[in-house]
Amino acid sequence: MKKDVAEQYVIVACHRMETCTCVSLKLEQLNQYPDFNNYLIFVLTKLKSEDEPTRSLSGLILKNNVKAHFQNFPNGVTDFIKSECLNNIGDSSPLIRATVGILITTIASKGELQNWPDLLPKLCSLLDSEDYNTCEGAFGALQKICEDSAEILDSDVLDRPLNIMIPKFLQFFKHSSPKIRSHAVACVNQFIISRTQALMLHIDSFIENLFALAGDEEPEVRKNVCRALVMLLEVRMDRLLPHMHNIVEYMLQRTQDQDENVALEACEFWLTLAEQPICKDVLIRHLPKLIPVLVNGMKYSDIDIILLKGDVEEDETIPDSEQDIRPRFHRSRTVAQQHDEDGIEEEEDDDDEIDDDDTISDWNLRKCSAAALDVLANVYRDELLPHILPLLKELLFHHEWVVKESGILVLGAIAEGCMQGMIPYLPELIPHLIQCLSDKKALVRSITCWTLSRYAHWVVSQPPDTYLKPLMTELLKRILDSNKRVQEAACSAFATLEEEACTELVPYLAYILDTLVFAFSKYQHKNLLILYDAIGTLADSVGHHLNKPEYIQMLMPPLIQKWNMLKDEDKDLFPLLECLSSVATALQSGFLPYCEPVYQRCVNLVQKTLAQAMLNNAQPDQYEAPDKDFMIVALDLLSGLAEGLGGNIEQLVARSNILTLMYQCMQDKMPEVRQSSFALLGDLTKACFQHVKPCIADFMPILGTNLNPEFISVCNNATWAIGEISIQMGIEMQPYIPMVLHQLVEIINRPNTPKTLLENTAITIGRLGYVCPQEVAPMLQQFIRPWCTSLRNIRDNEEKDSAFRGICTMISVNPSGVIQDFIFFCDAVASWINPKDDLRDMFCKILHGFKNQVGDENWRRFSDQFPLPLKERLAAFYGV
Repeated sequence: MKKDVAEQYVIVACHRMETCTCVSLKLEQLNQYPDFNNYLIFVLTKLKSEDEPTRSLSGLILKNNVKAHFQNFPNGVTDFIKSECLNNIGDSSPLIRATVGILITTIASKGELQNWPDLLPKLCSLLDSEDYNTCEGAFGALQKICEDSAEILDSDVLDRPLNIMIPKFLQFFKHSSPKIRSHAVACVNQFIISRTQALMLHIDSFIENLFALAGDEEPEVRKNVCRALVMLLEVRMDRLLPHMHNIVEYMLQRTQDQDENVALEACEFWLTLAEQPICKDVLIRHLPKLIPVLVNGMKYSDIDIILLKGDVEEDETIPDSEQDIRPRFHRSRTVAQQHDEDGIEEEEDDDDEIDDDDTISDWNLRKCSAAALDVLANVYRDELLPHILPLLKELLFHHEWVVKESGILVLGAIAEGCMQGMIPYLPELIPHLIQCLSDKKALVRSITCWTLSRYAHWVVSQPPDTYLKPLMTELLKRILDSNKRVQEAACSAFATLEEEACTELVPYLAYILDTLVFAFSKYQHKNLLILYDAIGTLADSVGHHLNKPEYIQMLMPPLIQKWNMLKDEDKDLFPLLECLSSVATALQSGFLPYCEPVYQRCVNLVQKTLAQAMLNNAQPDQYEAPDKDFMIVALDLLSGLAEGLGGNIEQLVARSNILTLMYQCMQDKMPEVRQSSFALLGDLTKACFQHVKPCIADFMPILGTNLNPEFISVCNNATWAIGEISIQMGIEMQPYIPMVLHQLVEIINRPNTPKTLLENTAITIGRLGYVCPQEVAPMLQQFIRPWCTSLRNIRDNEEKDSAFRGICTMISVNPSGVIQDFIFFCDAVASWINPKDDLRDMFCKILHGFKNQVGDENWRRFSDQFPLPLKERLAAFYGV
């Protein structure tokens, strides 16, 4: 290709880049010419006649080529690009300097730091240049390299260049140019969190230099100083402690900085400090100043209100743009035991994160201030209230809506930490908040939904007519609000209320369903996804109470209509499948008329995903990797169907290849796929074991290899499935005991094992002992103590029943295995509220057998160690 033609094309391409999609194809063709990249660097660095944006774009095209094809560049081209970059790092244009810096760091991050040995020495020597542009350009490039290649800079591979670079950077903290001071701090900041040795050697000098910059007039410098102090809190608290009073005072000022970026960086300090054990003592004397600053930061700024369209009250008819919709991640099914105090044990949930303004940047001063107040409320609990209540009084009843709105956010932020101290005020505050749900400003209505959801637990603990009914009535109105943000906040708040209220909602089901179904016809895309969640949570909360013909008639048609509209590759299937899984489990036989097409489609989704994965494994260049979430959600809905329909699913299983597909899923590399397939295996074992049984010889070795507590949820579901299989297999379980027993005993004795996994492990060991006592009982002594402590807190149910029958059978086979830990067995027996008669007889036999064996005197001495409630309970129930 002639040189001038190529050059021209590069320039034309750069000019048209914004408007022409065929340019990228043309660029791919041009990449076939070895010289093309030389022309790109030429346009960037030499062609001064062109305008700067065009030259910069040429450099960015070259950067993309480096990313994609650098290993194919001829040596001559690579060397030419490198030397041109270093020669032009001091270009008079800031845009060109920045582009050259990006190009340098892209080459460096392609493993070229090793193959470009003069790069770092050259850039460091350019820092001493008299020419400002050269110094600034070199620093810009170094900052990008420090960001992108921090790890390798601190390794022996390059002979530890940081030993020279960090002292060099520190010299520039006092440079006359604010831009260069800012670069210098930003470079050093990259090495704080990793506790880089070269920085730790100069830590005192670094901190001293930071203090010297505290009052810098350049916002970017102040921001980097704040960022450094926040990170130092985590890694070198020892060095900050002597100066902590002054640092706190400084951060108080900076949290009120005129520049919001500086204020946000400073506000992070309170969040980080709250996680440190010394927080309580360090901050206590500063609370009178700090709390008003945080509260003030929780007001919407004028820009926030513009970005949030805070003056737009009605927007329900405006379709959502696709970027409004965050990607959703499915949380795979985990099997858990029920507890006396709390329904189902769930993992920690982040649903009530600080509120709602997700259309502006994800993180801003308002959110950070609210999060800081939230964590401080958890540190100081009710000690915070004297500083908050006087402010709240003023804010909550303020005539300016922006101020009132921030007061409602404050009230929500302190809910978790200060709940006890707030209780006396709630009878007055909750009605006020319920009134605020009909405020004329949409942003007030939406934040009120969130704050009320934070107090839902208290609302539900009061007589239902007092607060629950009025709150529910108003929230349902807000679900049908004419503002999309309010709809979203109300739907989320209602889901929280459902979780807290559970069956308290049963009397109002018709009214609730009426509202939720009407919302189907009203909602735009984004809020529909949240509506599915509210319906699924309702089904989880009221369970079989939903199984009434009139409710099914209201709820199912709109759900099935959406189901039929969505294509198999549409990610909106995720929340809809999750919702249907909850609905199927709740409706039980009521779901029968809908189950066949739903079942079939789930099986197809699993099959399609597995087929796509096989193609991708065989020919990764030709075939894209599938999104396995489709398969995970489908497996979870099949679990919901099996749990809800029970034996009624048998025909569907018989007519499909689901067990063959599950065999593949159980061996998938992705833990979440295995997790969901084991949950389904357990549910199908309970529902229609005749179809599972022929596969047991294939499944059991896979279950055995997945008893690995590194993957907690996978291990948990595999453990539970083994327990369900053993109950069905009976004595035929014998050959499989050696595949699983040792791992299970290891898990139950492992420190820090999560409660849910401990409980499922104990139940499965008990069930294995029930069906094969001769094989399991010899190990009794190795697990009896943790077994008893794991199961003392779970509710009476079938699983607990079979597990305790197993332990009693094993004790009769190997009585000496329980002797040393008999007190734990007594405690576990006493945890039963209402055991079946024959189980109670088994307990009696063991307790009396032990008492007779040791004699009355020894038993008295032994039982004197019991806590009084245990002693009384055993005497009353079992006569010992």
